[in-house]
Amino acid sequence: MATVAHSTANNGQLVMEDVPAIPAQIETDLRRYQNVRSASFRAWTPDADGLYVSTRFGDVAQLHKVTRPGGARTQLTFFDEPVRSVRNQPGGSALAFTMDTGGNENAQIYLLEPDSSDEPAMLTDGESLNASLVWDQAGERIAYRSTRRNGSSNDIWVMEVGKPDEARMVFESPDGSYWLPVDFSADGRFLLFSNLVSNGDSRVHLLDLESGDHQRLAGDPASPSRSDAVGFDETGQGFWYTTDMAGDFRQLAWQSVKLGDEPILVTADIPWHIDRVSLSEDRGRLAFAANENGFSQLYLLDSAKKRYKPVKDIPIGVLIGMGFSPDNKHLALTLNTPATPSDTFVLELGRKATSYGDLTRWTFSEVGGLDTAGFVEPELIQYPTFDSDSGGPEAIPAWFYKPAGKGPHPVIISIHGGPESQARPYFSSTYQLWLEKLGAAVLVPNVRGSNGYGKHYMELDNGFKREDSVRDIGALLDWIATQGDLDTDRVAVLGGSYGGYMVLASAAHYSDRLKAAVDIVGISSFVTFLENTQDYRRDHRRGEYGDERDPQMRAHLEAISPLNNVEKIQLPMLVVQGENDPRVPVTEAIQVVAALREQGQPVWYMNALNEGHGYRKKENRDIYQQATVLFFQQFLLPKEKNDEPK
Repeated sequence: MATVAHSTANNGQLVMEDVPAIPAQIETDLRRYQNVRSASFRAWTPDADGLYVSTRFGDVAQLHKVTRPGGARTQLTFFDEPVRSVRNQPGGSALAFTMDTGGNENAQIYLLEPDSSDEPAMLTDGESLNASLVWDQAGERIAYRSTRRNGSSNDIWVMEVGKPDEARMVFESPDGSYWLPVDFSADGRFLLFSNLVSNGDSRVHLLDLESGDHQRLAGDPASPSRSDAVGFDETGQGFWYTTDMAGDFRQLAWQSVKLGDEPILVTADIPWHIDRVSLSEDRGRLAFAANENGFSQLYLLDSAKKRYKPVKDIPIGVLIGMGFSPDNKHLALTLNTPATPSDTFVLELGRKATSYGDLTRWTFSEVGGLDTAGFVEPELIQYPTFDSDSGGPEAIPAWFYKPAGKGPHPVIISIHGGPESQARPYFSSTYQLWLEKLGAAVLVPNVRGSNGYGKHYMELDNGFKREDSVRDIGALLDWIATQGDLDTDRVAVLGGSYGGYMVLASAAHYSDRLKAAVDIVGISSFVTFLENTQDYRRDHRRGEYGDERDPQMRAHLEAISPLNNVEKIQLPMLVVQGENDPRVPVTEAIQVVAALREQGQPVWYMNALNEGHGYRKKENRDIYQQATVLFFQQFLLPKEKNDEPK
């Protein structure tokens, strides 16, 4: 086996093996694309005359304050790690937020007084995972899930923010699934919380914080469905949640807290997933979004009348987040379109719960000086797959980005993770970079198992059907062969997490039809992945991939794992990993890199010592993107196989 060339970057934090030096021209060509920013809504100021947004002016995203549309962003946090979830204190000025270290996902909860010069105070123990934080309506306590008890169970804790040392566990997880708080009742006595068993099975529970008694309100273990709590209604006698218990798509539902009462499916006439829901501060209205073939349609709903209407004339794209102002007069939105990165908008609300006025853009994120008018917007295509004529999906949806100029163009297939995620028409500076600088077409499929198309579609890859999703990539290669402006001899695959598994599996199945592959934090062996992923998420992943402790399932997982089929992978590979990844451990990358090298395959390997499940620090992302472009230049773009570097 050839000697491995080692190098480092970013003060030794990015370790690279067999990655060539990046030419200065690539750094120059990519600089503008790598300086695109976004500004996502995080919270309102107490007086509702300003917003807190997350944006990056250094290496990672931090919290900023904006006091008027188009106004300057005043930075409030100055950490080396990105600030994650943010919740503003009801009736107060404080902000609670979470942040981990080096991507290890052991998030801690901090309390920040935005108008104070004091450093944010850490409220949690500094070791366990603490997330899903929610304030009570009095602004005195927070509830959150934590692994503090044993490092693996997601229990529910409650803390008075002024007395963090007196935090107490109020619900002990009886199993390895996720339990997370959602909303306090107005009097603070009851806590609405959810149990996420798997991506297709969740339930809603109610906890009496005085007695400790709890009961299941929605979701049935005997008939798994996805039922996720939203919050109490304005009376406190009912609650809102989304559920697919009555059909293929998740709908918005209301139900009494009295046991035995039937739910009301409020959005039963919308044949799409309801994927974003926000309650106003007075609980009088809701905002929700329907995921209509990847695009978001926003609605406003009258809580008392349970009637809703669509919000028209907003940018066509994807709604990332939203939140009502404390005075219930405005709704902040984070909107992302195919041609613009995420920015924050504010919708003026009318007196009636479903009425509204103007939409005002508050942030104008930089796009590195690029001309957005030249950005390529994707086309939604549908292609048949291997079992479309025998009971399988009628077609597989995919987003198709086509470059300018005459083909045939090389093709990059970008596969999302999850697997229950969804490729949507998000803005991507990376895709625009590939289109412009490589002249490559980009195809982003939603293979079976993807979210957004109903629970039946999402379940089509479960358990022993796992490789059917890989065969959907084979069908996409067949579709590419029918397109005269696409070059079937120059196709690469790229994906992260579960998408990384799909890349490795596609390379094993279709090496003769692919020229290169990029595996980002991917699963190389399902058995070693399940044995080594963090304890607090292992049972949840078993619900999707299968239980490796069952002999029959273990044999199946061994048979389909790319690591055990590595001799079939006969193409160059770029493997990208984070040392601190708690989801897909670094060992998944190490073992497949070693196996590929053992059989003489070209492998470039990057491992960031200060990252976890994906690169969040700009300095690491920049070099990864530069290396990816160089990798495609060397292994994808050459038209003749004998032109490939040795």
